[in-house]
Amino acid sequence: MTTRPQLANAGAMSQFIGAFEVTSKLTGQTYQCRFSHMWNGIATRHSDTIDTKFFVDGQAHVVGLAHTAFVKFRDKAGRDLTDREASFVAAEYLRERLEEEDVRPLYDVAHDDVLRLIAQVGIK
Repeated sequence: MTTRPQLANAGAMSQFIGAFEVTSKLTGQTYQCRFSHMWNGIATRHSDTIDTKFFVDGQAHVVGLAHTAFVKFRDKAGRDLTDREASFVAAEYLRERLEEEDVRPLYDVAHDDVLRLIAQVGIK
């Protein structure tokens, strides 16, 4: 079986992703972003998502990743997506939205977008 590199789940979850900045392509506003944690949205929001929490300029924002994409990734890759990898996918989606000045407290990321972002981040 071929093994592929993956982002290890080492360290505190809040440190999976370092603080980062995103600049809006529309207004030039710079957002200060910090990852907090992730949890199973199926239980808390009754949604079929893995939820990730970020602070953007000190305000909480949730990025919910479609769980069906996690299943599809496992079927294709032969392994589960790690929590750290999922947090990178969520951060990439948040970055895309903030660049377009799409700021809201909750983002639900569709199945196809999650798979697109997994490939875009380079997770195999």
